[in-house]
Amino acid sequence: MQSMPHVSVLATGGTIASSENDRGASVASRGAGDLLDGDAVGGASVASRDVMRLGSYLLGHRELRLICEAVAGELADGGVDGVVVTHGTDTMEETAYLLDLIHASSKPVVLTGAQRPADHACPDGPGNLQEAIAAAASPLARGKGTMISFAGNIYAARGTRKAHTVAPSPFQTMGGGPIGQVVDGQARFLSVPIRPKALALPPPAFDTTRVDIITVHPGSDDALARAAVEAGAHGIIIAGSGVGNGNSSILAWTEEAVQAGITVGLSTRVPEGPVVPFYGNGGGADLVRAGALPLGSLPIFQARMLLALLLSQGQTPNPEMLAVYV
Repeated sequence: MQSMPHVSVLATGGTIASSENDRGASVASRGAGDLLDGDAVGGASVASRDVMRLGSYLLGHRELRLICEAVAGELADGGVDGVVVTHGTDTMEETAYLLDLIHASSKPVVLTGAQRPADHACPDGPGNLQEAIAAAASPLARGKGTMISFAGNIYAARGTRKAHTVAPSPFQTMGGGPIGQVVDGQARFLSVPIRPKALALPPPAFDTTRVDIITVHPGSDDALARAAVEAGAHGIIIAGSGVGNGNSSILAWTEEAVQAGITVGLSTRVPEGPVVPFYGNGGGADLVRAGALPLGSLPIFQARMLLALLLSQGQTPNPEMLAVYV
């Protein structure tokens, strides 16, 4: 008789673990043991533990590194077939992508959470967690890297963003759709994500590697970019207008920053579509000529994770290095 797959659930907090406090505000207060009913779910045996208990809007790079280390430890356990991470939806897209960047195992890692707190009249966390466990336990999930399972859909980490603040199914893959669904407790997959070779785990330097984002808008200048560098930023991403455009002030700053050894990435404030360095007069073509690195169609907050990880590892990002990711 074939043994039941074993899934490790790592709890980090988020709405799925939140209840109202004495001030009427919802805070992450429930642990891993409170999220699971029994030790077998969806045809898998399950063990759980707390990594932290925080709303994901409170997470910094140190916390993300600790989550990465916890997941890596579970994946290295020969008795574990898959890992589920419960996490707040606010910054789930960043954690999922960071985990995917370092994920070298064939075992699946699945993130999930909730849009309604645990003490809501109709909480969505329990159903989402059961579906995430089913996805992580499925042999069909092997080799697909890190995924997000939410409201019946399974998404690849890369390109997936929270696209609605309160909708029950808030995630959307930019330029694509779900790679699978969970139907009647069974994971079904439609496609396989293309993933580059895994990077190394974030080192302790990741905790203090600062990469900031500045947005181009009518009347914007280089003041915020300069302030970010003065605050210690190792890299800056320009959220350009349109296909990735700046202006004369941003261009002059970019030339200066690149010469000073600051990594400058070029993204777009537009939700979907790639950066296309096409325009002059301070546009994307001029910014790339000045040394800004075009970040393709990678969502801007995931691009920030990529640059921070590379910089923390002592690497100097360049177009060739970034090509497989963006």
